[in-house]
Amino acid sequence: MGGVTVMAVGIWTLIEKSDYLSLLASSTFAFSAYILIFAGTLVMVTGFLGCCAVIREQRSCLSLYFCMLLLIFLIELVGGILAFVYCQKLSEELKQHLNLTMTENYAQPGKDDINRSVDKLQQDFKCCGSNSSEDWHYSTYIMSEESGDRLVPDSCCKSQTPSCGRRDHPSNIYKVEGGCITKLEQYLADHLLIIAVVGIAVASLQIFGMIFTCCLHRELKWTFADRK
Repeated sequence: MGGVTVMAVGIWTLIEKSDYLSLLASSTFAFSAYILIFAGTLVMVTGFLGCCAVIREQRSCLSLYFCMLLLIFLIELVGGILAFVYCQKLSEELKQHLNLTMTENYAQPGKDDINRSVDKLQQDFKCCGSNSSEDWHYSTYIMSEESGDRLVPDSCCKSQTPSCGRRDHPSNIYKVEGGCITKLEQYLADHLLIIAVVGIAVASLQIFGMIFTCCLHRELKWTFADRK
């Protein structure tokens, strides 16, 4: 159950939050999720191995089970700590890179993933620009002919229609205090906290598993000695 939980959180992270991964400067967020998926898979395989070891009373399999538990413990602990540490650095990373990514890469050739991410970000969180809608005034897209005299991308509009970005009046576009950066930061930080808690919590459960394995290993040793 612990393995399924860990793996489910990792898969949920990649599927549910993948739309915004292209806006992050580092891959730490995604890496934390991959660690959980890998650890969750190992937990399930290891659980099956442990059951077989107990049923067949094989000390060698039990020893292997203990080693795998130790490995999983370290992996989950690293994933949890990594997510927690990155959560503390997320604000600074977004402040340094989000505005640059949005203003320089939006609607540029070969940047379709960023286009989708920015449009989804602004529509989902009802915001416009990294810090404010004025950030778009200096963007590569708005200053180009392709913008069609738009002042902001159409995804900033409250009612999105073709070329609606030509008006940047508050009645037409989202003007949220703090811009998209505050919304995205809170969104990702909350999920990173979930990753950290799940990783560290399940890793802690592995300690009980290792203690139980040691006790069982010793009991089997005495059983084999009595049989001899």
